[in-house]
Amino acid sequence: MPKMKSRRGANKRFKVTANGKIKHRRNYKSHILTKKNSKRKRNLRKYRYIHEVDAERVKDLILE
Repeated sequence: MPKMKSRRGANKRFKVTANGKIKHRRNYKSHILTKKNSKRKRNLRKYRYIHEVDAERVKDLILE
């Protein structure tokens, strides 16, 4: 049986931390930034952790 391939799009978007949590970049940071204030853009720079329920599905996609 061949090896399972991970979903390449998910592999690029999600990272697994040492504790096993999954983090990803926030949305709304690519364009139309002029109407967003500095505080909002600064908070969008931070990474966000996936909820445990969704983390199981993401781990299946990235074969972790």
